[in-house]
Amino acid sequence: MTAGIDLNADVGESAGAVTVGDDAAVVPLVTSVNVACGGHAGDDAVMRRTLRLARTHGVAAGAHPAYPDREGFGRRELGLPPAAIHDAVVAQVTRLARVAAAEGVPLRHVKPHGALYNRAAREPAVADAIARAVAAVDPALRLVGLAGSALVEAARAHGLAPLREGFCDRRYGADGLLVPRSEPGACLDDPAAAADQALALATRGDVDTLCVHGDGPSAVPILRAVRTRLATAGIPLRAP
Repeated sequence: MTAGIDLNADVGESAGAVTVGDDAAVVPLVTSVNVACGGHAGDDAVMRRTLRLARTHGVAAGAHPAYPDREGFGRRELGLPPAAIHDAVVAQVTRLARVAAAEGVPLRHVKPHGALYNRAAREPAVADAIARAVAAVDPALRLVGLAGSALVEAARAHGLAPLREGFCDRRYGADGLLVPRSEPGACLDDPAAAADQALALATRGDVDTLCVHGDGPSAVPILRAVRTRLATAGIPLRAP
């Protein structure tokens, strides 16, 4: 039985007049948050508001960089070369770090978003570019990647401490990667099913953090179900 596990959510994904997710309800239910930093979503005002929520609720904060693709919410594969990915990650993490410093909130980790995350799981060159970018901004930051993926290996290669991630609300393929969102049933919207998957991942032994997507329509009930299932199993929640 695990001694404890992190529960994270992707948040801060609103911008301007567009509201995505219910961050005020999600943040108190997790132990760490991944804050959008201008690539697929977010702006300085949203970053500031989200970081303040994290501070209020004692939740660890990290950066959630993405392809610079606000129209596609960072979920389209843009095919950027590794050098451009490196520069985009440096710029986005640095932007959030500036806002976080002004708010007195330390950044603890970096987790790529969407299509960039999935590509980094498969392609060592992309994973390497992201790990180099994170190390260039702050080598003390932990790098979140899909358990068993190229991104976890790249983190280690660049002297970063990886956080191996599992997903409560996404289905896995036979290859261990996430089923693409374009396929039917790729997302788990049923809280009980998501809680079952969370418990299986938490007891597998190779996962440090569990994710529930903050923009999902069932994010809050899923988080509540996951917390209850893990507590019943005697697995405490802890920030990384």
